[in-house]
Amino acid sequence: MSYVKENLLPNEKILFTAKVNPAIALPLAFAVFFTCVLLGLLWYWISRMQPDPVSGTFMKSFYTIIFSFFTILLSFAMIGAIIRTMISLFTTEFAVTNRRVIAKTGLIKRRSLELFLEKVESINIRQDLMGRIFNFGIVTVTGTGGTKESFRGIVDPLAIRKKINQVIETYIRQQKPQ
Repeated sequence: MSYVKENLLPNEKILFTAKVNPAIALPLAFAVFFTCVLLGLLWYWISRMQPDPVSGTFMKSFYTIIFSFFTILLSFAMIGAIIRTMISLFTTEFAVTNRRVIAKTGLIKRRSLELFLEKVESINIRQDLMGRIFNFGIVTVTGTGGTKESFRGIVDPLAIRKKINQVIETYIRQQKPQ
C-alpha cells in the first residue's frame, strides 16, 4: 500500500496524484553511454600499445592496473547513480486530498510533507530545458511557518499547480460561513 493511502485521515479523499517522469533518468543514461564509450576507447588504446623501444618492456601492465582501477571506480559510481535515480523514480508519491497536500520520496531515507490546505502559502515550479521538452519539473510547496519541500521530476507541474490552487480555492469557499 502506498504512503499516501496509509496516511489518510478519516473522511479524507484523494483528489489527484502526480507521477514522476521517467525522463529524469535521461542525463544518467547519457552519462552511462559516454562512460562506456570512454572505457571502450581506453581499453582499445591499452590493447594496441607497443613495447617501449628503449627498454624493450611493456608499460602495459602499469596502464592496465590504472585502467582497471578507473573502470571499477567509474562502474561503482554509475551503479550508485542508477540506484539513486531508480529509487527516486519509484518511491516518490505526490497527492492532493480534500484536506491536505501529501508528498513522500525515498526508500530508506524518507522525506515527506503533509501540509493542510489552509497552510499552503505558495507552489513554485522550476523547469529547465529538458523539463520543458519532456514536461516535468520541480514542484516546491511552501507552507506558513517556513515549511518548504521540493519534489523533482513531477509530470506536468503547471497543471499540478493549477489543480492545487483550484482545490485550495474550493476548500476555502467551503470553510467560509454563509
